[in-house]
Amino acid sequence: MPPRRSHKKSRAGCRRCKSRKIKCDEVHPRCGNCSKHGVACDFEHPEIADTLAPPETPHPANSASPCDSPSISSLPPTPSATASTPAPIYRQPDQPPLSSNSKNDRMMELKLLHHYTTITCETLAISSPVSEKIWRETVPHLAFSGADFLADALLAVSALHLRSISPQDQELIRASHSYMAATLSEYSARLGKGINESNAEALFLTSALIAFQSTASRIFTRDDSGDLKDRSDGYVLPLSWFHSFQGVKTIVASSWQWLRNSGIVIPIIESQPALNLDLSGKGATFFSDLLVGVDEELSGLGDDPALQRSTRQAYQHAVAVLDWAHKIPQTGAPLVFLATVSRRFVDLLELRRPRALAILASYFALLKFLDSVWWLKGVARREVMGIVSLFDPDDDEWWPRLQWPLRIALYDGDIIPPDIWGADPAAETARMDRAAQSGVVSHIELLSRMFSAVQNNMPGALDAVAQRYAIDKEKEMQRQLMLMDDLHVPQVD
Repeated sequence: MPPRRSHKKSRAGCRRCKSRKIKCDEVHPRCGNCSKHGVACDFEHPEIADTLAPPETPHPANSASPCDSPSISSLPPTPSATASTPAPIYRQPDQPPLSSNSKNDRMMELKLLHHYTTITCETLAISSPVSEKIWRETVPHLAFSGADFLADALLAVSALHLRSISPQDQELIRASHSYMAATLSEYSARLGKGINESNAEALFLTSALIAFQSTASRIFTRDDSGDLKDRSDGYVLPLSWFHSFQGVKTIVASSWQWLRNSGIVIPIIESQPALNLDLSGKGATFFSDLLVGVDEELSGLGDDPALQRSTRQAYQHAVAVLDWAHKIPQTGAPLVFLATVSRRFVDLLELRRPRALAILASYFALLKFLDSVWWLKGVARREVMGIVSLFDPDDDEWWPRLQWPLRIALYDGDIIPPDIWGADPAAETARMDRAAQSGVVSHIELLSRMFSAVQNNMPGALDAVAQRYAIDKEKEMQRQLMLMDDLHVPQVD
């Protein structure tokens, strides 16, 4: 009987081989066992060594596990960003032959990308063929040119869209959560390093997709959290919508020096209806009853003129946006509300001030006109009814002002007649001056210059900005005050 060969025990093997108690051939940059199973190796990625040692699962002696990670179908519906985020194939082009598990991930990615480019992209732009083409062709091209976080974002939105069609599909649930978790992680890291010319477009597009995802995720709140209601506080306001859309505004304002010449961003911005707000407070408008009694409310805030002024401006601006969007809802104008209201208005919502809640109920009623859009479907009815549940039907002051949003939210029909809606959107749209679209860019120019003034600590620059854009002094100064409030800029007399 030949003598047994001597065995030299190695302590330099990779983390995964050690955890599985198998011999590692110590080949760099990826050992033979990790290459065979198509998994990451800490020789290749030392920074993730701690994540490469999952608990060992015993297997029968006569069977072999095809890979080291569990199958997709066995994962929980809401995975964390680190443990179960899919490994996108576009990040590791040098991967060896795929294992059965990574093939599932690969097929899911291809499925999501195909769905995005054929269907989902068409739903991100409302009545704008130019924007639709950008979302379909230009955005994926940019995403796969080094903007991994943008690629993850479009896959996340595509997964959520497919999930709206098949809400019980556990693989889609996992994908929508995982890709968005990966997006937020990398997006936050990039923002932390600063916005520059090379990443400004990708960051803007990613912020927009995050806003879409935040809005659409509300559809599945009952599935993921059990209910739309918190057991202690009742109906939960979708404040994340405001935070995500306000984030888009912040990205635009802080990177406008590069975005103003972008062939991607400018067409998207110009496809939005131009803001034409009446901030004078003179004359009756459709929603002017929401401002009745505001003086009495302000008097209850104490002797703080700054707080009273910011609160009045927050209410006036929000109602002005409602009046404007109410006339042209089919253009997507109601969505502007989320990004344009001031931070003070969001604070008032968090405080559940009745006036702010009534304004919000009217806003959600406007979305009834966009009920055919998948990520807005059912929003009007669900959110209006939720807000109304916070009021007492015997409240003579506010209950009458909730009747219009209630009537709209509960309306059963595809087309809301003008006499019920309170305006004729088709006629209003026909009268819109298309040349006024440049007003959107001018508005952003103003916002960007004020943002720069804040960053550079140059309050005197605000006066120059005001003079340059003061077409109508009274209106423009009111608009500037609203923007200053939104950016927390010290006001200059």
